[in-house]
Amino acid sequence: MLPVKCLIVDDLEENLLALSALLREDGVEILMARSGAEALELLLVHDVALAFLDVQMPGMDGFELAELMRGSERTRHVPLIFVTAGSRDQYRQFKGYDAGAVDFLFKPIEPHVLKSKADVFFQLYRQKQLLSQQLQERTESLRLSEMFIAVLGHDLRNPLNAIVASAHLLQRQSAEAPVKKSADLILSSGKRMGRMIQDMLDLARARFAGGIPLTREPLDLGPLIERVVREHQLISPARRIERHQEGSLWGEWDADRFAQVASNLIGNALQYGDPAAAVEVRMDGKDDACVVLSVANGGTIPEEVVPHLFDPFRRAARDSARGEGLGLGLYIVQQLVLAHGGTIDVESGRNERTEFRVTVPRRSPT
Repeated sequence: MLPVKCLIVDDLEENLLALSALLREDGVEILMARSGAEALELLLVHDVALAFLDVQMPGMDGFELAELMRGSERTRHVPLIFVTAGSRDQYRQFKGYDAGAVDFLFKPIEPHVLKSKADVFFQLYRQKQLLSQQLQERTESLRLSEMFIAVLGHDLRNPLNAIVASAHLLQRQSAEAPVKKSADLILSSGKRMGRMIQDMLDLARARFAGGIPLTREPLDLGPLIERVVREHQLISPARRIERHQEGSLWGEWDADRFAQVASNLIGNALQYGDPAAAVEVRMDGKDDACVVLSVANGGTIPEEVVPHLFDPFRRAARDSARGEGLGLGLYIVQQLVLAHGGTIDVESGRNERTEFRVTVPRRSPT
């Protein structure tokens, strides 16, 4: 770890030597300045953990130097301790604290007090350095991990496409029941794997590439949501899905991405909701500025789970036995809604129901 640097500013050479002798220790580098101007020059080059400023100096005194340091982003957070040979004037102390001081020391200085105060700030600076280093390392590790996810997801598509195409070929050309059953299983697994790969790519885009890109176009959400509902009804014929629509649903959205939002919310409602209750899909277009999509189902979400619903991988960790996916669905839904300039909220518990509510503006935010 780099040495901790301490700045001492005093116009008297003997005071500089005395303070530096008291503060010198392994891992601490002492910087000495004989004026405020010389101190500012040192601060342009060095990052210091603590500064001792003499109050009474010719030209620029300690208070003026402190105000200049507080006015610079580079030195704003440097702890300042004023050293003075003057009387314990309460007004001067208030002025010093207003200038940014954390403490006052009066001459003659007690060596043990000086050393104890300085050691506290040196230790805080070392901890700050360590935390900054750990944050940088973890940020870089996260960046590399997300880059790996993006590359892996992209490269997996080619062999997966070949598997799915071969399964389609087996379905068409074979009349044998066992072969067709195997082809159906391969296709089903391939489509599920394709959705997982798409989720990984969307995760990488959302967290690494600055957000999920959209292709907006004039669109009526009514037919789009109706198509999504029909697809889910075919997959789950025993479940009731009720669709309600009010007002105009025209606006500028990404059709594929909005269908992904609706499909994920309806799929979750069918999978986790009460099978005896209907899933209600409502589209409210009465507001001229925005459209609201709500998906409600029977059943409630545990209170401790709600704050983490949109965290990536949380659901997969909680329901790993189901093996349904990576737990990225709601996270990606949230990112897609945000990309449209909208918001998504969830309410669970009232009347033993859970409702997800998506509000998106009709036009792209400026």
